Amino acid sequence: MDTMIDTTAAPAAAPAAVAPRRPARIRSYWLEAKYEFVRLLRTPMFAVPTIAFPALFYLLFGVALGSRGDGQAAQYLLATYGVFGVMGAALFGFGVSIAVERTQGLLALKRALPMPPGAYLLAKMAMAMLFSTLVSLLLLLLAASLGGVVLDPWQWALLPAIHVAGALPFCAMGLYLGTRVSANAAPVVVNLLYLPMAFLSGLWLPLRVLPDALAAAAPVWPAYHHAQLALKVVGMDAGGSIALHVLVLVAFTAVFFGLARARLARRG
Repeated sequence: MDTMIDTTAAPAAAPAAVAPRRPARIRSYWLEAKYEFVRLLRTPMFAVPTIAFPALFYLLFGVALGSRGDGQAAQYLLATYGVFGVMGAALFGFGVSIAVERTQGLLALKRALPMPPGAYLLAKMAMAMLFSTLVSLLLLLLAASLGGVVLDPWQWALLPAIHVAGALPFCAMGLYLGTRVSANAAPVVVNLLYLPMAFLSGLWLPLRVLPDALAAAAPVWPAYHHAQLALKVVGMDAGGSIALHVLVLVAFTAVFFGLARARLARRG
């Protein structure tokens, strides 16, 4: 007897394996961030200066020379050299890295790959914050063991958090520079911004020893506001509102991320 086929039956449900995509997306973000960090950690031209220079400068000026005074230099430079190290990790990690990858065509390749939107930039941001964490923790170790710095437990915990969170404005600045300059020009342009901004923001010397005109212009720089937040933790800031410093840093971050996004949308 012929078998009757019921054509009115409901269609079979879609395979359940197609539905869950969130774990795969999260894994894509994780792997992109992991390999970006490992790649730069294995790049001596980036990893060694980023991690070692702030520590070497701190040992020289904060520990060796600072021990000749009343010990305040070690505490002051612990806060400001942390900002200095974070700036380097963010500006070079974004500015130089993106400029090189954009020039080589790797950025265009990344955009063509089936990866979640934003994974490339989020990976670089995670990389900058991981390197910033290493720099800050190394400085804290040197300050506690060799610098003779004594802080309360909440200060030891809050200071690296301020350092790492303050990397965001410099990530945004580095991202914008990376979309504007070529691979050959990027290291020069970043250094021309990085070193003067560090000096004029009071990261190497207290602002009171600088000429009055330079000290008065320090609030123009985001590094100044980041440094004041870090110095407030150790009780050596120049005063001012915490909310104002945070607002300025948020504004710098939003403006430069907006400029970089517009640039990438137009030029790729």
